[in-house]
Amino acid sequence: MSSLARPVVTVGTRASALALTQTQMVADQLAAGTDLAVELVRITTEGDRLTGSLVNLGGTGVFVTALRDALLDGRCDVAVHSLKDLPTAHAPGLVIAAVPLRQDPRDALCARDGLTLADLPPGARVGTGSPRRAAQLLLARPDLVVVEIRGNVDTRLHRVAPGDLDAVVLAAAGLARLGRLDAVSELLDPAVMSPAPGQGALAVEARAADVADAGSPLALALAALDHAPTRLAVTAERALLARLEAGCAAPVGTHARLDGHSLALDAVVCRPDGTAALRRTLTTPLHAESDPARAGAHAAADPSGEQERLRAAARLGTDLADLLLADGAGELADLGPAR
Repeated sequence: MSSLARPVVTVGTRASALALTQTQMVADQLAAGTDLAVELVRITTEGDRLTGSLVNLGGTGVFVTALRDALLDGRCDVAVHSLKDLPTAHAPGLVIAAVPLRQDPRDALCARDGLTLADLPPGARVGTGSPRRAAQLLLARPDLVVVEIRGNVDTRLHRVAPGDLDAVVLAAAGLARLGRLDAVSELLDPAVMSPAPGQGALAVEARAADVADAGSPLALALAALDHAPTRLAVTAERALLARLEAGCAAPVGTHARLDGHSLALDAVVCRPDGTAALRRTLTTPLHAESDPARAGAHAAADPSGEQERLRAAARLGTDLADLLLADGAGELADLGPAR
C-alpha cells in the first residue's frame, strides 16, 4: 500500500461487467468516511480466458487463482470475489477480511413471456452452466431440457427468445447489482432451488500481514465493511461444503437463515440427473448476548463472543454435512475432494 499522505488501496477484480460493478461497490464503501484513495486493478482469470463447462475447467477456483496471485505478488492490496466462487480451503498468507451485506441469495428464472417455472411448456429449453441448478430444475420439472451455457449475464439473457432458449437461470444478486431485475420472471423459492453456498455474498480478501494490525487504516476500513449476520450465514454454508468435500460445481445447495438468536441451515444434495435428492435442516442457538442484526463481525466490543458465534455457525455446517453423509448423500453425488 502507498505511503503517501492519502494511502492508495488497489482493489483487484475480474474484468466482467458484473465483477467490475461489484468491485466498484466495495471500493466506494472502502473509501467512504476514510482517507483511503481506492483504485481498481483488472485481472484476467483462467475462467475468463477458457471456454467449456465449469466442471471441465476444474470447478471451484477458476475465477479466483489469478486474483489471489495478484494479491500475493503485490499487484493489488485487496481482491473482491463472488463468495460462491471461493474455494473453502485456506489460502496461505491471505484472509477473508470482510464479507459485506449479502444481496438476495435466491436464483432467478428469466423466461420468455414472463413465464414461471411451473408455466414453462413441456420440453422447454432452460439454460444454465451450473450442475446444482440443472439437477434442481430436473427435480422440479423432469420434462425440461436443460442446456449447458456459459458467458456473461447479457450473453445468457440474449439466448432467451427470440434466441434458442425458453429461459435461463441466473443469480438474483448479480441481476440486482447490474440493474437487470426487469429480466426476472420468477424468483425461485429456496425450497425449489436451493442456492449455492455463499450465493449473493461477496468476499473481500487481503494479505493477512496487512490486516494483522487491527488499527491500521485498511484493517479499520475492512472491519467497517464486514456484516456480522452475513458472515455467520456464509460460514455455516461454506463449512457444510467443506465437510462434503464438494466444489462449486457439485449439485449441492444450502441456505442459512438467522431467526432471532438461532441460525438455521437448509441443504440439499441432488443426483446430477435430478432423479433423486436428499434434503435436511439443522438449527443451532447462538450466544445469548449476541445481536444478529449488528454489523461488524470484528467489532471490538465483543470479539470473543463473535468468534464463538462463528464457531457455532461452522459446527452447524459440519454437523449438517455429517447428517447428509450418514443418510446417503455420497450415493447421490460425487462429493469431493474439494478443489
